[in-house]
Amino acid sequence: MENILKDKIKLGISACQYGAKFRYNGKGRDITELLGRDKGSFFWTPVCPEVMSGLGIPRTAIKLSKGNGNDFWEGNSFIKDRYGKNLSEKLKIGAEYSMNILKMADIDIYIYMDGSPSCGITRTSLKNKKIGNPPGIFGSLLLRENFFLISALDLENPLKWWDCKRRLVTYHWLKKIDLENIENRKNVWDLIKYLVEELSLEKFNEINLELENENYNFVEEIQNILKKSSTVEKIKEYLWKNYLLLEKMYDVKFNINSPEVLRSSTEVYQEILEIQKYVRQEDKFFASSPINYKP
Repeated sequence: MENILKDKIKLGISACQYGAKFRYNGKGRDITELLGRDKGSFFWTPVCPEVMSGLGIPRTAIKLSKGNGNDFWEGNSFIKDRYGKNLSEKLKIGAEYSMNILKMADIDIYIYMDGSPSCGITRTSLKNKKIGNPPGIFGSLLLRENFFLISALDLENPLKWWDCKRRLVTYHWLKKIDLENIENRKNVWDLIKYLVEELSLEKFNEINLELENENYNFVEEIQNILKKSSTVEKIKEYLWKNYLLLEKMYDVKFNINSPEVLRSSTEVYQEILEIQKYVRQEDKFFASSPINYKP
């Protein structure tokens, strides 16, 4: 089975992180510039629920009151500005409109601005490092629709972005494979099982047991696992494990450190780049990043 994805992946992103000066204070940044050549490997669709609610730029800062974004859609919390004006109805329209745009573009992967009362997932406030009431109102919709979610902050760290990219590429590749056939399912599993094992050993063991069960939702289970980030420690552990596999298969050697060697995430990323350069040039298989993305 070919472990290459040639389709260009579509990504949604908070517009204020794609260069649009859409934040309440008229500021914005293009965080995608940090990706270098990777930026051109994706189609981008920026949205901003607040601007699409007609609030304008600049605008008074808003916040969630009496609950979080989930409560908001149940009618139990609301959005107000600093003067106490209730903007809930406007924000509902903007959030739903933004979601409709992503759906029309056939997008289910989104890079969000954390700390926003609209787009935030783990926090809805940046003031004094308070968490606020997460998720935000648009963040709540993204979670409800089971989006593959990436924090914009993860684009600032090369190792975190590498982790995001390998997972979202594998996630998208799975959509293209016919997995009704048990033999196909086994072939897919052989390609991606090491990545799944790194992300969740518990789910790895479960899938191994259910692999030949035709009623087991193989794709959905794996895609949900792929939505969860790895850690530096797990990346180092499985980088070493998969490097030894690579060494055994192809009789090659690289300057890769074992997991117990202390080094920065930047140094770990440089080790990964050394291996990836080889496997791409030689068309070899590297289990830590199993799908070769060639849009």
